[in-house]
Amino acid sequence: MKYLFFCFGLISVATAQNYNPDAVNKKAAAAYADAIQLLQDDQMQQAIPVLQKAISYDAKYADAYLSLAGAYGELKDYNNSVITYQKAFPIDSSYTKYYLLPYSINLAGLGKFGEALNAVNNFLSIPNLSDKSRKSGEYRKSCYAFAIQYTATHSNNNYQFAPVNLGDSINSPTSEYYPSFTIDDSILVFTRRGEGIREDFVESKLTPTGYSKADIIKGDINLEPSKGGINISQDGDWLLFAGNFAGKGFGDFDLYISYNTPKGWSEPINMGANINTEFWESSPSLSPDKNTLYFSSNRLGGYGGKDLYVSHRLANGRWSPAENMGPNINTAGDELAPFIHADNQTLYYTSNGLPGYGGLDNYVVKRTGDTTWSKPENLGYPVNTISDDGSLFVASDGVTAYYSSDRADSKGYLDLYKFTLNTDVRPTKTLYIKGYVTDAKTQKGLPCSVELSVDSSQQILSKVQTDETGFYFITLPINKNYTFTVNRKGYLFYSDVFNLADKPSDSTYEKNIALQPVELNATVRLKNIQFANNSFELESVSKIELNKLIQLMIDNPSANIQITGYTDNVGNDADNLKLSENRSKAVVEFLISKGIESKRLSYKGFGKAKPVADNSTEEGRALNRRTEFVIVSL
Repeated sequence: MKYLFFCFGLISVATAQNYNPDAVNKKAAAAYADAIQLLQDDQMQQAIPVLQKAISYDAKYADAYLSLAGAYGELKDYNNSVITYQKAFPIDSSYTKYYLLPYSINLAGLGKFGEALNAVNNFLSIPNLSDKSRKSGEYRKSCYAFAIQYTATHSNNNYQFAPVNLGDSINSPTSEYYPSFTIDDSILVFTRRGEGIREDFVESKLTPTGYSKADIIKGDINLEPSKGGINISQDGDWLLFAGNFAGKGFGDFDLYISYNTPKGWSEPINMGANINTEFWESSPSLSPDKNTLYFSSNRLGGYGGKDLYVSHRLANGRWSPAENMGPNINTAGDELAPFIHADNQTLYYTSNGLPGYGGLDNYVVKRTGDTTWSKPENLGYPVNTISDDGSLFVASDGVTAYYSSDRADSKGYLDLYKFTLNTDVRPTKTLYIKGYVTDAKTQKGLPCSVELSVDSSQQILSKVQTDETGFYFITLPINKNYTFTVNRKGYLFYSDVFNLADKPSDSTYEKNIALQPVELNATVRLKNIQFANNSFELESVSKIELNKLIQLMIDNPSANIQITGYTDNVGNDADNLKLSENRSKAVVEFLISKGIESKRLSYKGFGKAKPVADNSTEEGRALNRRTEFVIVSL
């Protein structure tokens, strides 16, 4: 942001009372002229000692103080800027009063929002301000008022914002930005500024001693010079990025995808007309299950300049037409740099159209439904500042955040930093589940659908497609219990219950699944058919599995099944037999109510017979209380 506050000193102010800019020391004036030339050439750092020299020649040289304060502000040295303004104001309050606006901005840069509000109110009290000056002052006033209100309602006295530079292995004398990590933090990719329009994609890998020296990603992905934001899929198999490749796109920047192959990253493929337009598309973020893509575009029909859009991967692997994420997220301003966390529930992005600290701020929203989100929440100071603030990447632990900044310890221009995220704006911590789906008879890997539903709401949280070897990888939030189902045509569906509500975060679970072909006498245990104690009334969570069974019956219209129920050995044998039969009957009645023909269904209760585990333990008894189905004819 270029304030160019030093240029104000060149303007004649008719209301000057004690200060006459034409009567300053000649040596001071000469030094000041040299400094102005440096400032106009954008050499802020070099101009500072020259301005200090001018002040040494004439301690009452208001213009030199004001320009020096402006130079400090440009360099984000807010403390020295404020001190220097405070030296200038007493020289002539009438001459310097127009600088109360930049003075307030630098106070806000220090987090002194109350003082900044007082200063800008004094600025706005000046008679006959130009419309432009008044508009600028009112905008800053609203920012400071927001900051004061935010602090009052989000006080966290224990939070310390202490960004750590990622060091020489990652950062260079040029700019680094758009960091993106795999789910296990083993691979970091980011964008590095080259010469002219060139931007390169860079990669670093985690080693026992830290991240390796970052190298340009090899292969076709870096052949074209004009690129932008990059995002690596959580499993490390896909790279999505923005590029402006002559003759290969739809117009401006488009989104491209590259796949990790045994020979390296594949040639980039344009993501097609459902994603890209003749307008600008950039800053892609892929959901952890690789089924949803978020990005920013300035295409026509939005709510502002740049809006956030979403597209979903269809069963055939193609992407649905991108949809605007709506007025709850998008504004009349710009929304950029979406990032969906590994929990698949928390979305971060930047906006300059929402109340904030000034320029682009970072915001967070939480998923409240399949297509609905909570009200955007500002991440607060000092993550957000008076300047345009860059995008965030939040690690899977929900605690560590990464961003780019030109802080004082930068190796050059923008560097990558990490910091601890405030507890108020953290995502849900996550777990990871991985494994292989195979044919139970041949042991060959099966491409198929793997789905996780939240037991409490029956909401599908994650749905992934295995690769050609049958491998899958899923991340999911902790503190919930899930039903896990696997589907492939020609096979019996698989289901299981994951009781993960009390499991620690950052844990990895392995679950290999062998699917049974649809054949006579094949039997499947329904692991999440639940009834109240001593009752045969189905609990709502049972619908997750029963809906899969309905689909199986639809896909295999010649199949007839029998529902079988079992109990543990606690209680009267006759009562257990009747209870198991009533529970089996309840399942059949549910299937009939959903359109399955009654002639295709039968049921039988076995009571405590045919135990599959030891009834002397609660764990064993829980396994024996079960519902199964068996294919009795095809």
